[in-house]
Amino acid sequence: MTNQTPGQAFTVDDSWVKRFLTHLGTDRGASVYTQRNYRQALAEFACWHLDERQSPPAWEQLQRDDFRGFVRFLGRQNLSRAAVQLRFSALRSFYKFLIRHGVVSGTPIKGLSLPKLEKRLPRYLTAKQMEDLLVAPLQCLAAPDKKSPGRPVSTAACYRDVAILETIYSCGLRISELCGLKAEDIDWNEQLVRVRGKGRKERLVPIGAPALESIRKYWSLLRQPPSGNAPVFLAEKRRPGPVSAVMLARRLKKYLALAGLDPGLTPHKLRHSYATHLLDAGADLRSVQELLGHAHLATTQVYTHVTTDRLKKAYDAAHPRA
Repeated sequence: MTNQTPGQAFTVDDSWVKRFLTHLGTDRGASVYTQRNYRQALAEFACWHLDERQSPPAWEQLQRDDFRGFVRFLGRQNLSRAAVQLRFSALRSFYKFLIRHGVVSGTPIKGLSLPKLEKRLPRYLTAKQMEDLLVAPLQCLAAPDKKSPGRPVSTAACYRDVAILETIYSCGLRISELCGLKAEDIDWNEQLVRVRGKGRKERLVPIGAPALESIRKYWSLLRQPPSGNAPVFLAEKRRPGPVSAVMLARRLKKYLALAGLDPGLTPHKLRHSYATHLLDAGADLRSVQELLGHAHLATTQVYTHVTTDRLKKAYDAAHPRA
């Protein structure tokens, strides 16, 4: 067996895989993370097949038993159920691509038994915790980092981060959507933002007055406020261009700690908070689905479990005959 582990960066020299990955980026507008994950999943399968069957995979000849063997291999790697599902999501999408191009007539993965996903409720911040987080960047101005006395705290960067947090929470954006926002996407009069979501799908999302005001404040501190197709949120001066997801995640950890919250929370948890708070306040599920840009209602329904669970706890605590 191979000495490579699932976490390594696999490569595969396969013309159909290459065409599929190009299709993901150009035709489907998949995020760089989806492209990376699918590339690694397909290459990992090819690597396993080469070790196990002593030949590269001939996609049109593979049978269900081949993929059953791959499932067993993944099980021995102690991967999470979600990680196994992700790999087969890539394989399913690849086979759909092969079917459309007449390479195969059907998919051998159909009906394959996979480990079911654990039912995990999304983590989120309470409204009070969100308020504490939203003001955390300004604490850096009031109390600069003593560990790096030689680097003055950038006022513009702190106000930019306030605006970023306000915008994510106000609009429920994915991080890739936030990083891709352009100045021309903001309709200041109508208080709307044009968001480019997954698969290049666009949607209009309301943006609150506090978020707009925070963007105005941030822009007022810049030498040249963004316009046209310039990014709404700029990276540091030494790295021109839009903010990156990596930088945003790193700075969020710092602000969560300053607010006395779990620094392990990811930026995506702010989107969870947005959805949960909307449903708590009475928003209907279909509207939240459209605001989040979910293709399927089932994806949005996970948030109803959060609100229902809280309602049950409130009922049990308050009702005399609960």
